[in-house]
Amino acid sequence: MAVKLRLTRIGKKKQPQYRIVAADSRSPRDGRFIEILGHYDPRQDPSSLTLDNDRAVAWLKEGAQPTERVAKLLKVSGATEQFEAEKAAK
Repeated sequence: MAVKLRLTRIGKKKQPQYRIVAADSRSPRDGRFIEILGHYDPRQDPSSLTLDNDRAVAWLKEGAQPTERVAKLLKVSGATEQFEAEKAAK
C-alpha cells in the first residue's frame, strides 16, 4: 500500500479549509484516510498551519510521499528539517 501525505478539503462552499492526512494513494481526495496530521487554513492572513511534526516525520520514515503542497507545508513547519536531521544521524 502506497501512502501519501496530502490535503483533504473541509469547510463550506467558497470557504476552503484543509486537513493534512496520511491516506492510501488510491483513495479519493476527500475519501478514507489513515490519520489526521494537522490543519491548514489558507484564507487567514497570514495562513494558519497546525501540524504534528513528530507524526509527520514518522510517516516520512515509513516511506510516505508528500504531495507538492504538503511538502511545502512540511518545510514551513520544520518537519522536513527534522526528518533530514534524523536521517543524517543514522
